[in-house]
Amino acid sequence: QVRLAESGGGLVQAGGSLRLSCTASGSISSINTMSWYRQTPGRQREVVAHILSGGNTYYTSSVRGRFTISRDNAKTTLYLEMNSLRPEDTAVYYCKCRSVRDDDFWGQGTQVTVSS
Repeated sequence: QVRLAESGGGLVQAGGSLRLSCTASGSISSINTMSWYRQTPGRQREVVAHILSGGNTYYTSSVRGRFTISRDNAKTTLYLEMNSLRPEDTAVYYCKCRSVRDDDFWGQGTQVTVSS
């Protein structure tokens, strides 16, 4: 079992920056891939970025070049550095990890609001 807790959300003006953090606890040695997702009301949760155990990263096209996903070597903390934020980035952002047994664990989410 892995427990995840996000922090760092808030209100920012368009063009600004925020840094999200996700702290993992529990069976962290079983963590393989870690990801950020986001969701707006009435829409499906979508992947924003993920980082593989070897460090390779993936970004959805709308955030590529503006967002950076990273994690510490102990896999206890996942980060999402968000720059040049746009109103359309407004969403609840969720941290997710997938274990080596393909079990998914989610955090409770943190709200990011970008004002125009």
